[in-house]
Amino acid sequence: MKPKAVVLLSGGLDSATTLAIAMQEGFAAHAITFRYGQRHQVEIECARRIGARAVVAQHVFADIDLRVFGGSALTSEIAVPKGRSISEMGHGIPVTYVPARNTIFLSYTLAFAEVLGASDIFIGVNALDYSGYPDCRPEYIAAFENMANLATKAGVEGTQRLKIHTPLIQLSKAQIIRRGIELKVDFSQTSTCYDPHPDGAACGRCDACLLRLKGFAEAGVSDPATYRGGN
Repeated sequence: MKPKAVVLLSGGLDSATTLAIAMQEGFAAHAITFRYGQRHQVEIECARRIGARAVVAQHVFADIDLRVFGGSALTSEIAVPKGRSISEMGHGIPVTYVPARNTIFLSYTLAFAEVLGASDIFIGVNALDYSGYPDCRPEYIAAFENMANLATKAGVEGTQRLKIHTPLIQLSKAQIIRRGIELKVDFSQTSTCYDPHPDGAACGRCDACLLRLKGFAEAGVSDPATYRGGN
């Protein structure tokens, strides 16, 4: 029987590649997707399609309304930055950072893993092309993993040691794309844009779109996503 793993699946190219890696490594993937009040909700339907195509063992959709706090361009009426240069993205923490989002997501995922009896969690965080988010750094993941093993019944009883896998954390976007292609990830089913059009087309100008386009260009592959400027 395959060991169980919980995979955070947002619907973006990083999480789709992470799911493919978990399954290629022999895990029975139980996906979890969060509806947290994000303006780019098109990614939720993308996650649904990606999970179905991969034939995951289970796909849970968890509702958390982070709009009650706001504080981010993704969960409030703050404008999403557009047209920033790569050097600008490399300085400071942008307004698209959602306060404590990965800590909240990983806490829910930890609860799911404990119920499943799973010792492994996969998350597609990246410390290179990550737009300056503090909760995508290796030291953060290590600290959360240490906390998780102190905070669960299985960890205290010594029957389970939780491991958080971050297979993309030291990869460039181009390397992630190449890895996804090797694993037959259908990137046309992924959504990366922070401010998509109502029909799901990407804006092509937010940080997430620009990093994605840069990655595909450096990988020498055409991006199958649909882009439509003007918003």
